[in-house]
Amino acid sequence: MAPRVLVSDELSETAVQIFRDRGVEVDYMPKLGKDKEKLAELIAQYDGLAIRSATKVTEKLLEKADRLKVVGRAGIGVDNVDIPAASKKGVIVMNTPFGNSITTAEHAIAMMFAVARQIPEANASTHAGKWEKSRFMGVELFNKTLGVIGAGNIGGIVCDRAVGLKMKVIAYDPFLSEERAKQLGVTKVELDELLARADFITLHVPLTDKTRNILSRENLAKTKTGVRIINCARGGLIDEAALKDALDTGHVAAAALDVFEVEPATENVLFNHPNVVCTPHLGAATTEAQENVALQVAEQMSDYLLSGAVQNALNMPNVTAEEAAVMGPWIKLAGHLGSFIGQMTDEPIKAINILYDGRVAEMNLAALNQAVIAGVMKASNPDVNLVSAPIVAKERGIQVSTTKQDKTGTFDAYIKVTMVTDKRERSVAGTCFADGKPRFIQIKGINIDAEVGQHMLYTTNEDVPGIIGLLGMTMGKNGVNIANFTLGRSGVGQDAIAILYLDQAIDPKVVETLESTGMFQQVKPLEFDVA
Repeated sequence: MAPRVLVSDELSETAVQIFRDRGVEVDYMPKLGKDKEKLAELIAQYDGLAIRSATKVTEKLLEKADRLKVVGRAGIGVDNVDIPAASKKGVIVMNTPFGNSITTAEHAIAMMFAVARQIPEANASTHAGKWEKSRFMGVELFNKTLGVIGAGNIGGIVCDRAVGLKMKVIAYDPFLSEERAKQLGVTKVELDELLARADFITLHVPLTDKTRNILSRENLAKTKTGVRIINCARGGLIDEAALKDALDTGHVAAAALDVFEVEPATENVLFNHPNVVCTPHLGAATTEAQENVALQVAEQMSDYLLSGAVQNALNMPNVTAEEAAVMGPWIKLAGHLGSFIGQMTDEPIKAINILYDGRVAEMNLAALNQAVIAGVMKASNPDVNLVSAPIVAKERGIQVSTTKQDKTGTFDAYIKVTMVTDKRERSVAGTCFADGKPRFIQIKGINIDAEVGQHMLYTTNEDVPGIIGLLGMTMGKNGVNIANFTLGRSGVGQDAIAILYLDQAIDPKVVETLESTGMFQQVKPLEFDVA
């Protein structure tokens, strides 16, 4: 029986025809996504569900989707899909992460022109018959300094276009290598230098704990007077109230925003400000981009339903059904090792070296590599998935190498991941025991047996008495319960590490308290997805 797909949001007829041409039955009901009850009534009839943003794939809907195998999102954002619930149900969630990159980059460039020449205000004035030619004195982009915060896929395209406009482009991105910066024709700088030098600032980073309010009141004060700011990335990257104050004083000359902290943005402190250009999240809103992502999702879903091939999945690596049963625990381990490395560094990564020892060296290393790289990259970009991670790493100039070797030690198999930066190398190794649970077995060359917990605190110190007591006392005073702990050391009085398993995420102030004692070389909270 041919697989059956429901398209519950607007999708191009060409994309719908791809399903039919490939031998997939398809029902096109573009209004159904807004009717939750009717969708829930019909979903059990389908193997695939193709959506945009209107359809909400909730746990409640998935409970009724007994036949569903794959959800395909035409676009990058999957906020409308409950991915953990889909994973639990065994439903693959796919997206199309690169179909709208050019469109979003072009919108940022268009917004930059708009604020440089006051085009929206001049347009409104002229339509009103005022002919206020002397009122609208703009500035050229030529020879101006553009500061790009985030030089990944979209930010890299913006850099390329800006260089073509003969702008001086500087970029802040902790993961941008010097080699990649040279390829883009930009100068890599630290954030404070970018803020001080840029005539225009454009944001192209995901919203994470590290990037939230990256243009805070404090950082806005560091910018040069007359700066113009563009945000077509994510709401929440700019302190909107602080931006309004800076616009009111004239310190910021103008701002162009396609995204807002609260969306849909029916009201906002920046609305109706004469020096603010606003659009309703139009970054991906072009005919070409919408067509591209629609065609991509139809191809990807057809491939999976007909041949089992997996592309751009957010909750499954590219492995065959036969491999999945054996590799499942090792894929989890690979992801945890990468996540450990990624969370431990804020420096640009030059290389990721992965060693496979024993029987794991005979598995599908491409999928394991993807899991490692995704774990590393997700620390800075939550949108990265198992398929897109290698592409993102390549764009950032990160060299990935793989080594296989026969069994050499105590364990039947293990994986060791080494991260290389300009300043240091950091390595962590792990294995899977008979129970299928991943373990860390070596950190910084120190042997250890540590399970992977959701909330962990990692510390390094000189092996001296009193460290465990200090950790316990500090956690107790701050109401943090220690569920368990693991210790390791290279020798008496030498380097030592401690891993605490906590019942909740730790407050940054607790980390500061420990650091202030001067007893620790490093104190790092770690979070892992152990579902």
